[in-house]
Amino acid sequence: MAELGQTRRTFLGTLIALAAGGWFLGKFLTPRGKRKKTLLTVAKGDLPRDGALVYREARIAVLDRGGQVYALNLVCTHLGCTVNVTPAGLVCPCHGSEFDREGKVLKGPADRALERYQVQVVGDTYQVQAKQREQLI
Repeated sequence: MAELGQTRRTFLGTLIALAAGGWFLGKFLTPRGKRKKTLLTVAKGDLPRDGALVYREARIAVLDRGGQVYALNLVCTHLGCTVNVTPAGLVCPCHGSEFDREGKVLKGPADRALERYQVQVVGDTYQVQAKQREQLI
Protein backbone atom coordinates (compact mmCIF):
# COMPACT_ATOMS: atom_id res chain seq x y z
CA MET A 1 0.00 0.00 0.00
CA ALA A 2 2.94 2.33 0.66
CA GLU A 3 4.03 1.92 -2.97
CA LEU A 4 0.62 3.05 -4.23
CA GLY A 5 0.76 6.25 -2.06
CA GLN A 6 4.29 6.99 -3.26
CA THR A 7 3.23 6.51 -6.89
CA ARG A 8 0.29 8.90 -6.51
CA ARG A 9 2.51 11.54 -4.89
CA THR A 10 5.09 11.17 -7.62
CA PHE A 11 2.42 11.38 -10.32
CA LEU A 12 0.75 14.47 -8.77
CA GLY A 13 4.14 16.17 -8.22
CA THR A 14 5.13 15.52 -11.82
CA LEU A 15 1.74 16.78 -13.07
CA ILE A 16 2.02 20.00 -11.05
CA ALA A 17 5.61 20.55 -12.18
CA LEU A 18 4.64 20.08 -15.84
CA ALA A 19 1.68 22.45 -15.53
CA ALA A 20 3.80 25.14 -13.85
CA GLY A 21 6.60 24.66 -16.38
CA GLY A 22 4.13 24.95 -19.27
CA TRP A 23 2.68 28.15 -17.83
CA PHE A 24 6.13 29.74 -17.37
CA LEU A 25 7.21 28.62 -20.83
CA GLY A 26 4.03 30.08 -22.33
CA LYS A 27 4.67 33.44 -20.58
CA PHE A 28 8.22 33.48 -21.92
CA LEU A 29 7.33 32.58 -25.52
CA THR A 30 4.20 34.74 -25.88
CA PRO A 31 5.02 38.17 -27.34
CA ARG A 32 3.99 41.14 -25.26
CA GLY A 33 1.44 43.50 -26.72
CA LYS A 34 2.60 46.99 -27.57
CA ARG A 35 1.36 49.19 -24.78
CA LYS A 36 1.34 52.91 -25.04
CA LYS A 37 2.18 55.04 -22.07
CA THR A 38 0.00 58.11 -21.51
CA LEU A 39 2.33 61.05 -20.95
CA LEU A 40 -0.20 63.85 -20.67
CA THR A 41 -3.96 64.42 -20.63
CA VAL A 42 -5.37 67.72 -21.90
CA ALA A 43 -8.99 68.88 -21.83
CA LYS A 44 -10.28 69.56 -25.34
CA GLY A 45 -11.55 72.99 -24.33
CA ASP A 46 -8.10 74.08 -23.13
CA LEU A 47 -6.45 73.76 -26.56
CA PRO A 48 -7.09 76.87 -28.70
CA ARG A 49 -7.95 76.41 -32.38
CA ASP A 50 -4.73 76.76 -34.45
CA GLY A 51 -2.82 77.25 -31.20
CA ALA A 52 -0.51 75.39 -28.89
CA LEU A 53 -0.19 74.45 -25.25
CA VAL A 54 3.31 74.06 -23.85
CA TYR A 55 3.95 71.83 -20.86
CA ARG A 56 7.49 72.82 -19.98
CA GLU A 57 7.98 70.36 -17.11
CA ALA A 58 6.81 67.44 -19.28
CA ARG A 59 8.76 68.94 -22.23
CA ILE A 60 5.76 68.46 -24.53
CA ALA A 61 3.82 70.83 -26.77
CA VAL A 62 0.28 69.97 -27.87
CA LEU A 63 -0.59 71.74 -31.12
CA ASP A 64 -3.75 72.24 -33.16
CA ARG A 65 -3.21 73.00 -36.81
CA GLY A 66 -6.39 73.27 -38.85
CA GLY A 67 -8.19 70.82 -36.57
CA GLN A 68 -5.36 68.27 -36.62
CA VAL A 69 -4.06 67.78 -33.07
CA TYR A 70 -0.57 66.43 -32.48
CA ALA A 71 2.13 66.63 -29.85
CA LEU A 72 5.86 67.25 -30.09
CA ASN A 73 8.66 66.29 -27.75
CA LEU A 74 10.41 69.56 -26.89
CA VAL A 75 13.79 67.91 -26.37
CA CYS A 76 16.21 69.22 -29.00
CA THR A 77 17.67 66.40 -31.06
CA HIS A 78 21.10 68.05 -30.99
CA LEU A 79 22.07 67.96 -27.30
CA GLY A 80 18.81 67.63 -25.39
CA CYS A 81 18.00 71.22 -24.41
CA THR A 82 14.35 72.18 -24.01
CA VAL A 83 13.08 73.93 -27.15
CA ASN A 84 11.13 77.21 -26.81
CA VAL A 85 7.83 77.56 -28.67
CA THR A 86 7.35 80.93 -30.38
CA PRO A 87 4.67 82.17 -32.79
CA ALA A 88 7.17 81.72 -35.65
CA GLY A 89 8.27 78.19 -34.74
CA LEU A 90 10.41 76.33 -32.25
CA VAL A 91 13.89 77.50 -31.27
CA CYS A 92 16.55 75.81 -29.16
CA PRO A 93 18.05 78.39 -26.78
CA CYS A 94 21.32 76.46 -26.36
CA HIS A 95 22.73 76.30 -29.89
CA GLY A 96 20.16 78.00 -32.11
CA SER A 97 18.53 75.05 -33.87
CA GLU A 98 15.20 76.01 -35.39
CA PHE A 99 12.20 73.80 -36.11
CA ASP A 100 8.91 74.47 -37.86
CA ARG A 101 5.56 73.81 -36.14
CA GLU A 102 5.64 70.26 -37.48
CA GLY A 103 8.97 69.63 -35.74
CA LYS A 104 11.09 69.53 -38.93
CA VAL A 105 14.58 71.04 -38.79
CA LEU A 106 14.86 74.46 -40.44
CA LYS A 107 18.33 75.37 -39.16
CA GLY A 108 21.00 73.24 -37.47
CA PRO A 109 23.07 72.09 -35.69
CA ALA A 110 20.21 69.64 -35.00
CA ASP A 111 19.97 67.13 -37.84
CA ARG A 112 16.79 65.24 -36.88
CA ALA A 113 13.19 66.36 -36.48
CA LEU A 114 11.57 66.55 -33.07
CA GLU A 115 9.82 63.36 -32.00
CA ARG A 116 6.05 63.34 -32.53
CA TYR A 117 3.73 61.68 -30.05
CA GLN A 118 0.40 60.12 -30.87
CA VAL A 119 -2.68 61.94 -29.59
CA GLN A 120 -5.90 60.06 -28.95
CA VAL A 121 -9.29 61.53 -28.22
CA VAL A 122 -10.74 59.96 -25.09
CA GLY A 123 -14.06 61.52 -24.11
CA ASP A 124 -13.51 65.25 -23.62
CA THR A 125 -9.73 64.96 -23.45
CA TYR A 126 -6.69 64.51 -25.63
CA GLN A 127 -4.25 61.89 -24.40
CA VAL A 128 -0.64 62.21 -25.49
CA GLN A 129 0.90 58.77 -25.79
CA ALA A 130 4.46 57.62 -26.29
CA LYS A 131 5.29 54.54 -28.27
CA GLN A 132 6.76 51.84 -26.09
CA ARG A 133 10.03 50.48 -27.34
CA GLU A 134 9.99 46.79 -28.13
CA GLN A 135 12.05 44.62 -25.83
CA LEU A 136 14.67 42.43 -27.41
CA ILE A 137 14.72 38.84 -26.24
